[in-house]
Amino acid sequence: MQDDSRPIKLLKVLVFIASLLPLAWTLGQFIFGGLGANPIEKALHRSGDWALNFLLMTLTITPLRRLTGWEWLSKLRRMIGLFAFCYAFLHFMIYIGLDQFFSWEATIKDFAVHPRLIVGLLSLILLIPPTITSSTRMIVRLGIKRWQWVHRPIYLAATGGVIHYFWLVKRDIQKPLIYAIILGILLGYRLVMWVVNRLRARPPTL
Repeated sequence: MQDDSRPIKLLKVLVFIASLLPLAWTLGQFIFGGLGANPIEKALHRSGDWALNFLLMTLTITPLRRLTGWEWLSKLRRMIGLFAFCYAFLHFMIYIGLDQFFSWEATIKDFAVHPRLIVGLLSLILLIPPTITSSTRMIVRLGIKRWQWVHRPIYLAATGGVIHYFWLVKRDIQKPLIYAIILGILLGYRLVMWVVNRLRARPPTL
């Protein structure tokens, strides 16, 4: 009898390695001077981009699974979601550590001048509950309904991340606009499915 879990385990390993490549590439360029004149700013932008990439990939899994019937996609959701948080946290630590040199006074002043930083920080905070409750044990402990509610903030976090990006750029809004369109499609799909499920659950009337 063939073990169906072996291909999934191999796929998880490949996805894990692929998810580390942006970090490894950026770190290598940072060490060897390949990030240009302002390496900290470049690393900051890249980590933010990949946080959004993984966040949107996480939100893509459920619609793609429902539309294609590829149930194995759900087995990758936890890992991709954890990488979304890791890159978002790295983005924050690069800002705090390398850009602000852990100066809380300078950081508070920067937050007061740039409200986009508050939006970004709130988005990171919203990712904490889904991250710490992502295990199967937590699903059993919380129950599926409560667990789903705990993970709802991911939608707000993704929205906040896109707003943070829009607020960051001055004129070239192409990349944040692409993120906004993708997020709009993913949230729109969920809204349509919610309405359809509500209509199906409604008892028939004469």
